[in-house]
Amino acid sequence: MNVALTIAGSDSGGGAGIQADIKAMQAHGVFAASVVTAVTAQNTQAVLDAFELPPDLIARQMAAAYDDFDVRATKTGMLSSAAIIATVAEKLRQRRVAPLVVDPVMISKGGYSLLRDDAVETLCEQLLPLASLVTPNAREARRLAGFDVDSEAEQEEAAAAIHALGPQAVLVKGGHVDETGDHAVDVLYDGKRMHAFRAPRIATRNTHGTGCTYASAIAANLARGFSLVESVGRAKRYVTAAIRCAPDIGKGHGPVDHFYFLNPEDAGKE
Repeated sequence: MNVALTIAGSDSGGGAGIQADIKAMQAHGVFAASVVTAVTAQNTQAVLDAFELPPDLIARQMAAAYDDFDVRATKTGMLSSAAIIATVAEKLRQRRVAPLVVDPVMISKGGYSLLRDDAVETLCEQLLPLASLVTPNAREARRLAGFDVDSEAEQEEAAAAIHALGPQAVLVKGGHVDETGDHAVDVLYDGKRMHAFRAPRIATRNTHGTGCTYASAIAANLARGFSLVESVGRAKRYVTAAIRCAPDIGKGHGPVDHFYFLNPEDAGKE
């Protein structure tokens, strides 16, 4: 079994963060190892508090995983401080880790900041140039590109602008773009051409952890040897079905169903 590694924060609600990463990776037939960067008190309604782990402990977790496993793909999520980003980037450079999927987590759905303002520059300078793929949503793309992302054309412009920061490819997600439209469109720029991935927009409140799930599914597919375009396409279909089959639990933005295909009633909805 191929191994993928997630480096991210813990979600006590289980729908996002490292818990969602592990579920999504395992759902794709990949063994998921993990490095915890922060512990959050979180549920479907809000992030109530967060505690960052010491950078040295994060570095030791990374060494433990890479020393023991043949890691075929790595995904990063919540890296909340400049010190944590710098530590993770240094260890990734030392290990020459590839492929690397970077989900530039900045803010929760409830508005809780998961990335300090003074850490954005470190993210751009030290981590993005190492990425095989970076997966910002519209708000994150606006922060990285420096302009609003409200249309598919602006998604393409943002993808090109973020690509100039050093990653090999950029996927600008469209879940928050033109939310009145019939389709959610994600734009991938691989340095040569733009690729659009479309899926019917699902009217639901149950979207907690979709960004984590999407990036982890891509990493899992890369670990299995699929090309970047194939990996994004497979992950897009997976996360769309997981949203469609969400169990509708919790009082806020509920989690998706990472293992919807195990339910006979939901099998085949991908």
